[in-house]
Amino acid sequence: MPIDQVQLNFNPQALLALNFVLAFVMFGVALDLKISDFKAALKTPKALVIGMVSHHILFPALTFLFILLVKPHPSIGLGMLLVSSCPAGHISNFFTQRAGGNAALSVSISTLSTLGALVMTPINVSFWGSLDPGMKAILKDFSLDPLRMLVEVAILLGVPLFLGLLISHRWPAFAARALKPMRVFSLGVFAVFVTGALLANWPFFLQYGQYVVGVVLLHNAGALALGYGFSRAAGLAERDCRAVSFETGIQNSGLGLVLIFNFFGGLGGMAIVTAWWGVWHIFAGMALSTWWMKRAPLSPKVHEVKA
Repeated sequence: MPIDQVQLNFNPQALLALNFVLAFVMFGVALDLKISDFKAALKTPKALVIGMVSHHILFPALTFLFILLVKPHPSIGLGMLLVSSCPAGHISNFFTQRAGGNAALSVSISTLSTLGALVMTPINVSFWGSLDPGMKAILKDFSLDPLRMLVEVAILLGVPLFLGLLISHRWPAFAARALKPMRVFSLGVFAVFVTGALLANWPFFLQYGQYVVGVVLLHNAGALALGYGFSRAAGLAERDCRAVSFETGIQNSGLGLVLIFNFFGGLGGMAIVTAWWGVWHIFAGMALSTWWMKRAPLSPKVHEVKA
């Protein structure tokens, strides 16, 4: 069967469940945040701007150059481009926190990148996709419903963030006791969901994995390295560099799948590369955050960010 005729076992109910799981993970992250953390992040707008530029401008451009280099199937290339144009994945906040990065900055960039995706996602896909004949041939006009996107932001990020901050502010002792078990439980639920989705589509990954596994690995590694290297070159503190790295390399692939099913008819190549990205970036994020958590960030005084 040609790759573009593949229909993944991933229905709208599963996508909705994924959104709620991610919101639950976000709530667990928010329990360890304080309002003062966000005030500190807003005092360094340079870091926020660098995170947004890395995510919405540099990464899609790097993706297009990578596509020209490796020349994947056009639908796979368009899927890679769509993934790079999606907002930051909410699990990035968990990885940043786990790696000793600036979690408040991570949440701030996630929020801004999601709002910015209302404009930047369709612009990046249509602009970069139209420059390649193969992708241009299958590219369809699409638009994002701003209201639906804002509702998703409120559900996935705003509501759990508000509840977590409220609990940590009003009942700090309870938040401190609940933090560790909440982390373990939320990560466990997320891992079970992803494993189930992977097993449900395992035959497809076995058959077509040769086309996407290596490409996604290099694509994701390039994104993580880009975020860290760009922010490091800009003089950000180590904790901020780690946050920007995850905000660039961890994408909302669940949203990407929704867009593919809604606007591209579930095109097989796009769907498989996006689904595999959703699986792989969890392993990559866990590996990188584990490596970083064993290495304490440098003192902020070494690379002080000036507002």
